[in-house]
Amino acid sequence: MRTRRPDPAHRTVGRRVAVSGKAATPRHGLARTLSKQGVCSRSEAERWVRAGRVSVDGVVVRDPEFPIRHGHAGIRVDGQAIAVVERVYVALNKPRGLLTTTTDEQGRDTVYRCFDGAGLPWLAPVGRLDKASEGLLLFSNDPAWAAAITDPDSGPDKTYHVQIDRLPNEALLHSLRAGVKDGVEFLRAKQVECLRAGEKNAWLSITLDEGRNRQIRRLLAAFDIAVLRLVRVAIGALPLGELGKGQWRLLTADEVSGLKPLAPISP
Repeated sequence: MRTRRPDPAHRTVGRRVAVSGKAATPRHGLARTLSKQGVCSRSEAERWVRAGRVSVDGVVVRDPEFPIRHGHAGIRVDGQAIAVVERVYVALNKPRGLLTTTTDEQGRDTVYRCFDGAGLPWLAPVGRLDKASEGLLLFSNDPAWAAAITDPDSGPDKTYHVQIDRLPNEALLHSLRAGVKDGVEFLRAKQVECLRAGEKNAWLSITLDEGRNRQIRRLLAAFDIAVLRLVRVAIGALPLGELGKGQWRLLTADEVSGLKPLAPISP
């Protein structure tokens, strides 16, 4: 089968495509379209397209960026029409030691081990927790919802319980709230309080309103504090609750809508 090339009569303008003087119609690349429909991840879609498994209007397309009109229904994978995928939203209590990734080149266990045999559709992690961290981790096949949750400006706060290797005083808690520069990034905690303290270590509750890579570990390391355990206990108003390690559950409709930021009201 031959590979279809984009119609030369089309010219790309930002994220919209103008066609022979007609009103521009929103378009996305083929791989992104498959991902947005909840069929698979974007990287997986790119592999499918390059392998010649995807056709548009009966013609195999090998270009992942081939423009697809919004609402276009002529896409097939392995000759099969794409079924409407039900949107799924899942909360997992991630155990320590698992990677937040689909696969690992070194063969290490990933968070998807927790879903073995569950019969769930393809799901992507909404944000991430590093290998040594544990607690609440969300998954969904709804990219728009996931993007709203992880948006650094409007997404919900994340709350963590962190065991550290020292006893904090008020001056330290104030410094963590005030923040510190780490390289080119400024790291700070929105809220910090001491939950309990023993003889040599303590548990802090730390709330973040942004999602930088390994932010809590880097912030504490700037004050020569080692993290002994790090557990995410809430995302916005959604608590980890009594969910056991490695266990997952579907979110309710109210929980799904409650996590997504409200659209700004136009003046």
